[in-house]
Amino acid sequence: MNKSPPPGLDLRAFQAHIAATYGDKDAKRGLAGTFMYFMEEVGELAEALREPDQHDLAGEFADCLAWLTSLAHLAKIDLAAVTQAKYHQVCPRCGQSPCICPSKP
Repeated sequence: MNKSPPPGLDLRAFQAHIAATYGDKDAKRGLAGTFMYFMEEVGELAEALREPDQHDLAGEFADCLAWLTSLAHLAKIDLAAVTQAKYHQVCPRCGQSPCICPSKP
């Protein structure tokens, strides 16, 4: 049975899809084990950013988002709610859109 997410998937629906697809395996692995898989994917993304012609850059972004979403599910964090609350309309630090915070070197 194909459990493909619907086109135009929003963050809340994506989190539900990831939980339904991988939630049991992630729960057995635990938060620490799942975090290690996430960190491995971040490393693969870093490598793909350095050498995009030799890697699936888009796929690495997707993998990082999926593992981050799995972590949020395990930690009982609603990613859609917390991102909406923190990043709604303006920068949370300077209160402007676009952001006018000084750039870090």
